[in-house]
Amino acid sequence: MRHLRELLIDAWSWLNYKQAMAHPARPGHHAFPELNTSWVPAEDLRRLAAYKFLAAYDSNQAGQLASVTGDDHHGVERRELGDPSKLIDTTLSYLLGAEQTIVVPGAEHPDASVEPTPEAKAAADLQDKLRSWADKELLPLRMQQAERCAVRCGDSVYTLAWEPAKRRVLLRTYDPGWYFPEWDEGEQDAQEYPQRVHFAWELPADPVRGLKDRVRRITYELGPIGPATAPGQTSDGRAIREQVAGADGDPVLTVGDTFDPLTGTVTRTYPWAPDKPSSTTCYLTDAEWLLEDLGSAHDVFSLPSDKAAYRVRSDGQALDHLDLMVDFIPVVHIPNSIPDVGEHWGKSTLAAVLQLLDELQATDTDSASASSTTGTPIVALAGARLPIDRSTGQPLPVRVEAGTVWQLADNGRMDTLDTSAQLAELRQRVDHLLDRLASNTRLTTAGLGTLDVAKVPSGYALQLALGPLDSLVSAMRLARDHKYQLLLRMVQRLHQAGQEWPAGESLPAHLVWGAHTPTDRTTVLNDVTAGYTAGVFSLDTAVRMLQEAGYPIEDVANEIERIQKRAFDQAARLADATGDNAAVREYLGLPEADPVPTVPLVQPPTADGPSAPLQSPR
Repeated sequence: MRHLRELLIDAWSWLNYKQAMAHPARPGHHAFPELNTSWVPAEDLRRLAAYKFLAAYDSNQAGQLASVTGDDHHGVERRELGDPSKLIDTTLSYLLGAEQTIVVPGAEHPDASVEPTPEAKAAADLQDKLRSWADKELLPLRMQQAERCAVRCGDSVYTLAWEPAKRRVLLRTYDPGWYFPEWDEGEQDAQEYPQRVHFAWELPADPVRGLKDRVRRITYELGPIGPATAPGQTSDGRAIREQVAGADGDPVLTVGDTFDPLTGTVTRTYPWAPDKPSSTTCYLTDAEWLLEDLGSAHDVFSLPSDKAAYRVRSDGQALDHLDLMVDFIPVVHIPNSIPDVGEHWGKSTLAAVLQLLDELQATDTDSASASSTTGTPIVALAGARLPIDRSTGQPLPVRVEAGTVWQLADNGRMDTLDTSAQLAELRQRVDHLLDRLASNTRLTTAGLGTLDVAKVPSGYALQLALGPLDSLVSAMRLARDHKYQLLLRMVQRLHQAGQEWPAGESLPAHLVWGAHTPTDRTTVLNDVTAGYTAGVFSLDTAVRMLQEAGYPIEDVANEIERIQKRAFDQAARLADATGDNAAVREYLGLPEADPVPTVPLVQPPTADGPSAPLQSPR
């Protein structure tokens, strides 16, 4: 019963077989001494220790970690050949696909002859702005950074901040080990948003600059809108923010805010919700604390404000509850997997196969030992005349080298230890473990590149073999779809708050992932051609299918317009069906034709007199 009481099942249970992970806070634990500092909350120790373990596997330091933590005294001799890193990079490449595209629904106009609606124009304008912002902020690069961390650790974090000098939103990624969301009791859920978020890490001492060990903490928190504040100083010279007082000593509101005397609250109208005044805003605090000023009673959630040294922004604003003028926290947490009910954290791709990776590394280590005795075998000599050291009279050490000759007596014998059979068995075991690894990670042997494609009977069989990989990628993208929609909505609103983009209700925008497996372009082209010719596919759908298959089509609407300008057969059928030459010219993208002048018709002469002009019928 004692062991049952010690059984711990949580989001990090897959690491319980590691001695250091089972008791990360035990006295004398020295694997991760930085986690034993007083400011790290006890409930986050297992999460942070798990991140450290996964980083060690990624950097081929699992053996060193095992030696330090006491799990394996010979860990420093372990052979690590980069399998964890390969799993992470392979999973990342399939997750991201060939490309990522920002799409705003309604922005594409397949029919160039029809004037787009105001809503369609707004969607197209927002799509162009978001794509331009993504290019300037290197969004694909930031995604590589964040998503690789998410695949390895199970979590990653984006932050957004308005930069007045550049007049755009800055996108940054943070180490998930610095991320500490603060939840109210009973309100933690994967889809809920915390009211307060902290980023905290230690800053080492700098004797040259006279700086001691410190803790830096950046805090975003939602709260009621208060009076206007301005930079100030305490009596000891620390930068703080102070309330702005009017001539009569009463607090002054920020321009645009309204005080409601009935409720005693201050409301503000944000540009994305002009008809819904809000009483909530987001405050930013960025401060440092000396480690020597923190005791066991203080953790990251309760650092003493009287010991804080607040940072000052480049424009002179003290970052002490600075009003960001938005009603949301500009932080987006990306989980690698769909969290369990009541959980907030994702699961690493390595989580389920970590013990399998240990087995693979142990087999590689044994293979290295066996290969050394196979390449340089152990030789047993009987009846050999060995060279003698003349100074000591002792036999000299015998080495097996090319060209070495020993004289053997009449009954002499030389035997070698053959370990090639054991080496072959170990290699087969490595192949077995790699197959097991491909199966348990759902990356499949085809996805990991260990499948001999020449042995696949057909493309359909290869598609079936990639079925588990397809489901894995679909689940990972599903866990991220809402997060990237939220990120793009925040980008739009921060630009509106900076008065750089026009005010108005936020339009939905989402990220479209590229194909994660090679596509048979010839088959897609044949399907598109047959479907469009038979009238099953519209031209818009056909062009979009070609774009998704990897054909170099940058803009669907422009491609459709270019196709229609050369679609003379369709134009002829349109003329036969409508008899309207103006509609045909508009379909082909030609300008309107000049009007044909009316010419009076002359009647032939008659016996009664000269002919009179006839009017053309109207």
